[in-house]
Amino acid sequence: MEQYGKILLIAMPVFLLLVLLEKWYGYLKGKDTVPNMDMISSLSSGVTNVTKDVLGLSIAVLSYEWLVNRIAIYHVQSTWDTILIAFIVLDFAGYWVHRIDHKINFFWNSHIIHHSSEEFNLACALRQSISTFVRLFAFLLIPAALLGVPPVVIATVAPIHLFAQFWYHTQHINKMGVLEYILVTPSHHRVHHAINKEYIDKNYSQIFIFWDKLFGTFQEELPDVKPVYGITRPTQTWNPIRINFQHMWLLIKDAWHTKSFKDKLRIWFMPTGWRPADVAALHPVNKIEDVYNFEKYHAKNTSTVLSAWVWIQLIVLLLLVSYLFGNIAKIGSPQMFLYGAFIFVYVYAYTELMDGNKYAIVWEMITSLAGIGFVVYFGDWFGANKLFTWISNFLVFYFILATAITGWLVYSSGKQTSQLSVSI
Repeated sequence: MEQYGKILLIAMPVFLLLVLLEKWYGYLKGKDTVPNMDMISSLSSGVTNVTKDVLGLSIAVLSYEWLVNRIAIYHVQSTWDTILIAFIVLDFAGYWVHRIDHKINFFWNSHIIHHSSEEFNLACALRQSISTFVRLFAFLLIPAALLGVPPVVIATVAPIHLFAQFWYHTQHINKMGVLEYILVTPSHHRVHHAINKEYIDKNYSQIFIFWDKLFGTFQEELPDVKPVYGITRPTQTWNPIRINFQHMWLLIKDAWHTKSFKDKLRIWFMPTGWRPADVAALHPVNKIEDVYNFEKYHAKNTSTVLSAWVWIQLIVLLLLVSYLFGNIAKIGSPQMFLYGAFIFVYVYAYTELMDGNKYAIVWEMITSLAGIGFVVYFGDWFGANKLFTWISNFLVFYFILATAITGWLVYSSGKQTSQLSVSI
């Protein structure tokens, strides 16, 4: 956990800089593909995902280390050859995990967040799941386990493999010649994120595109079919925590409402999007039928003041998370889990504000009371006073100010909505 946190201290500012550079480049070219609220939602999602990972909030039913100890028929050394084998095996496993996530109702919940943006940009690459608490697919690493690839190599290569999937989430790079036959390129991945009938459920590969060609799921980007991004049941929220559990909540409700005992059991393992006939008739959900004619999600209040304020909240969040990742061993347990819970509530509060939800003030008050409570109880912000003697006083002031500004924005938004209703 500590080592991964230190890696993220380097990776996070690099990713943020690249996201901002893409927005700046798009602005200069007259093709801004990174809308402000969508970008903040994506960055916030990335923060929740890495916080969960650093805190180790998931378990593996079958661990890779257990596999190696029991089925290895040969033990390779930690050389460059070993790293290449590990990378290819991880990519093969990634293809099948990705494909399963798209094809089965239960597993789609862990991947829906990544496709939830109605844009396609570097920021949306950071939309990663927090809903996976149990990892089931270590058996896909059997080829590496048979060769005795050391667990430390897999653990080292895995984040590299993940980070290497960031760059191709962009609309600003066209087809890349001979690389189109070897690697996943932006063109390939634009197809994957599209909901056009020509493109949906294609191009599952993560680094090497030949898996799709080998297993029959490849689709080239067509010059006369512009990709339309998102999911066919739009999430209609900027809140990444809500998005992470929306599909699961729908499955739970459908399983409860259906009268068929058989459907209560099989709904979890049916193809993604399947619903019992009786429930679909009585409880319809919003679904995009014509991908070329639908309105993208826009919250009620998108004022300049709101945009500026949520940017301030995001910057404070990134500073708080950076302190956690850099000092996780010093903070220790259980305090680091209290810190992590605070991060999640913090994100929930300001993304509810982005949605124009009147209960955002309630969540902001919970966040501020928790933050002030930590300072009062510990007499410090998790040891940060040793670095900056003023930090506790600053945070108490910030939490009070955040509650006041959020309350004013909620009140202003409600007043505007009321005036609009009267005028109509």
